[in-house]
Amino acid sequence: MGARLISGNSTLQSVGLSIVERPTPEDDAELVAACVSGDVVAQRTLFRREYPRVNATVYRLVGSARDADDLVQETFIAVFRGLSRFRGDSKLATWIDRIAVRVVFHHIRARGKTPVPLDLIGDVESGNGSTESQAHARDGLRRLYGALAELTPEARTAFALFAIDGRSITEVAQLTQTSFVAAKCRIWRARREIMKKAKVDPVLAELVKEDDQ
Repeated sequence: MGARLISGNSTLQSVGLSIVERPTPEDDAELVAACVSGDVVAQRTLFRREYPRVNATVYRLVGSARDADDLVQETFIAVFRGLSRFRGDSKLATWIDRIAVRVVFHHIRARGKTPVPLDLIGDVESGNGSTESQAHARDGLRRLYGALAELTPEARTAFALFAIDGRSITEVAQLTQTSFVAAKCRIWRARREIMKKAKVDPVLAELVKEDDQ
């Protein structure tokens, strides 16, 4: 059990004392060691540092804010349980992302070919766009994730990492723990299937273009 953290120091200041913040470990090895030792401040630092990227990636893979919240929580539970086994063979961020992708992959495989409901897709950032344009963009996303739901979990994960999360093929291979060639083939096959649907769906076609890869 970690020590209880005190929020605010007015009481201590009233008796001439103040809270001295412990320095945050600067490199990954020190941060991991501190987390494994039970340092609550280090654990909080790691979570806050890694959460925005992990949350964004998970959300882009599943397209559902509700599912993403649960999967991000599951990811960090696995991260903290497994930190003692981190050996620094890769960057800590890559190791964490690999766990997130694995968690999402198992979720997708268990879910099967079930498209994401429209009301679960988060707000579309469209600047000062009208309500009509935002609704149109949301409809496009619904169709895209519907198309993704028809793919195999392997192809869907690879394509979403590449085309939606903006990862390179090399990164996709690393995160899915497969070869570069296998990752490229999965992306290509997924794109081919989505382009087939886009040819008869002009809304979907606006999201995917012939030169995406």
